[in-house]
Amino acid sequence: MTDAGSNGEPAASEQIDRRVAELGDWRGETLRRMRQLIKEADPDVVEEWKWAKATSPGVPAWSHDGIVCTGESYKSVVKLTFAKGASLEDPAGLFNASLDGNTRRAIDIREGEEVDASAFKALFRAAVALNTSRVKPKPARESRAKA
Repeated sequence: MTDAGSNGEPAASEQIDRRVAELGDWRGETLRRMRQLIKEADPDVVEEWKWAKATSPGVPAWSHDGIVCTGESYKSVVKLTFAKGASLEDPAGLFNASLDGNTRRAIDIREGEEVDASAFKALFRAAVALNTSRVKPKPARESRAKA
């Protein structure tokens, strides 16, 4: 997990803990549960806190060789947006939002809804596999003799 940065900001995991507590309702519980499933799906996932600015407190993000998904919370929905979701097979039909785009796909979870844990973890693992398959090793630097 991400540690506190040199800018004095709390670690991402602490910021996500705070966000869950701030929500304090079904949205916080949903975000907490989905975060747990993410960690179970990929123990090496890196938690990040992205896009914080004066007009927005920021968004939790989970990465493994690039962003896998983000977890936004709105008044009536918790949205898990998969960065490369359009490239993933979704046999369980979990994606139910952002279906028209060429890149992202999202899962909107409303109050009282449950996401199939096994299907979600399989989808998350597939997203990680997609990220890791696209990581290219850095080429070794060739030593150049000065002429």
